[in-house]
Amino acid sequence: MTAVDFVPFVERLAKLSAETIMPFFRTTFAMEDKSGGGVFDPVTEADRAAESAMRRLIGEVFPNHGVIGEEFGAYAANSEYVWVLDPIDGTKSFISGLPLWGTLIGLLHKGAPCYGMMNQPFTREKFYGDGRAAHWEGRGADGVPATRRLLVRPCASIDRATLMTTSPKLIPEALRPRYEFLEAKTRLTRYGGDCYAYCMLAAGHVDLVVEAGLNAYDIVALIPIIEGAGGVITNWEGGDPSKGGAIVAAGDKRAHEQALAALRESA
Repeated sequence: MTAVDFVPFVERLAKLSAETIMPFFRTTFAMEDKSGGGVFDPVTEADRAAESAMRRLIGEVFPNHGVIGEEFGAYAANSEYVWVLDPIDGTKSFISGLPLWGTLIGLLHKGAPCYGMMNQPFTREKFYGDGRAAHWEGRGADGVPATRRLLVRPCASIDRATLMTTSPKLIPEALRPRYEFLEAKTRLTRYGGDCYAYCMLAAGHVDLVVEAGLNAYDIVALIPIIEGAGGVITNWEGGDPSKGGAIVAAGDKRAHEQALAALRESA
């Protein structure tokens, strides 16, 4: 099977998770802090319910597939196919009533990301890709359903770049000076966004996304979208980003190279 063969099933997962999550959004619901006394890390009933529903469907349809999820950990993670799930990426926005969150559904084949979707059921948008092409699906200004190809924009120099990160405070202290050195070289910085920032990069509205302290479930689904739109995504050393950690994504390889050079220079 190829990634294309799984597209209808990814759509089923997106629909199921949306139906589970949306009754909670902008309502009163139970929430816990799973940080153990560190940086506030909320988890809600919606997170757990959506991941449970998706894992259950995967088990029914593809019992030989593995699953890695934010809320319930890893199952059969060495399988040929492994689903990587983050039911609500951007939980802090979710609990604040802001629509800058999304459900991340990624698929690994032999350890490599082969398909990913970010589904935002409140705005009725989907961003998806297979590493070769990426698309946005939503509604146009006239309210009519629309689909378009995602393409990054050129950015020859980071001094003309728009950079996004969710929050500098989420970057581990040991790495924060390196991030700040890079940020100072860019033209504009915006905070917030979580998975939405990466999708805006794929759509050609942002030039760099730089973060650290990520897990696999935060990034696997986004890799095929960014690469499918013509972008570049690696860790801060220029290596494989699929395990998470410190991540730098760029729409233009020239900006990516300059960002890596700045991160190395400040190490």
